[in-house]
Amino acid sequence: MKILEVTNVDFSLVQFLLPLMRALRAEGHDVVGVCADGALLDGPRAEGFRIETPPLARSFSPFAQLRALWALIRLIQREKPDMVHAHMPISGLLARVAARLCGVPCIAYTCHGFLFNQPGSRPKRLLAKVLERGCGAITDIYLTVSQEQAADALRLRIHPHPQVIGNGRDSRVFHPDAQARQQVRAALGTPPQAVVIIIVSRLVHAKGYPELLAAMRDVPDAHLWIVGERLASDHGPTLDEALEQSSRELGPRLKRLGYRADIPALLAAADIFTLPSYSEGLPMSVIEAMLTGLPVVATHVPGPREQVVDGQTGILVPPRCVAPLAQALRQLASQPALRQSMGEAGRKLALTRYEERVVIGRTVSLLTQPNNPAA
Repeated sequence: MKILEVTNVDFSLVQFLLPLMRALRAEGHDVVGVCADGALLDGPRAEGFRIETPPLARSFSPFAQLRALWALIRLIQREKPDMVHAHMPISGLLARVAARLCGVPCIAYTCHGFLFNQPGSRPKRLLAKVLERGCGAITDIYLTVSQEQAADALRLRIHPHPQVIGNGRDSRVFHPDAQARQQVRAALGTPPQAVVIIIVSRLVHAKGYPELLAAMRDVPDAHLWIVGERLASDHGPTLDEALEQSSRELGPRLKRLGYRADIPALLAAADIFTLPSYSEGLPMSVIEAMLTGLPVVATHVPGPREQVVDGQTGILVPPRCVAPLAQALRQLASQPALRQSMGEAGRKLALTRYEERVVIGRTVSLLTQPNNPAA
């Protein structure tokens, strides 16, 4: 088949779609990536993938979305794919509508999270439910990365047959690594005995940075490594002022590392992973941390609460709350034996649930099943 893999931005394509694109190509399919243009696309192109870059926008602007829809229609008419496989809420809606208007034989969608589960006004969340239900009606293959998303899709009558595929990372890449731990800490000037808390995410408020930075004031001696950057398409106020204030308060205990390509080594050099998000799909970063053997402190929201076994592989805390987050981080920072036992339990669980080869194999099988109208 000729398959268009459609997502919003280059970050999403590289972080979430690229392993699937490789697997589909290995099966003999003609795979074309589709997303907004960005510097990260040099990597997939170097692997020989053709990437098309219509003006997709992470925005509720009607003009921007109509422009993106028209560009997708023109692209699909030109490419004549057998399947359009869409990802992410807004680009997923547009790509499915465009595919239906162009008569694409098979329309597939992977739900990485619902807009109506994210913070926002009641009218905006209601509109998101209406749009999800409408696009679900024109979707042939409906996949979700979490059990809760599949349950929502059934409960809200978004799609009658959602299928859970999960998310996955390669355990050959993400694993405990004593040598990387020593080298990274030496390079960053972090003492070997220091307890390091790490977060890997975009620099946006919804990832829980205000609460995390406030909580760190009550986690004495622990270091915090912040890995990630704000995308050009991210909305809302920046974190610059809060990060500057925390830099003054924590001094050398806070390291802002920006976008990094050596995430496996950074995780191996840390002791605790945290992701105090307000909402999530099924975060890859939690899977990466679990495979690396780190205990996880995350919020009790859809996604993380499906990944983290509270009290066994990590600790779940309420979203938007500083005190419980600080208490959980203090508890793990002060108890190395607890960190080790939770980290080992988390890695064991991740190896059974989140191995990338298994997840990708399941996804490829569902997309290319014999009853697929395009197969």
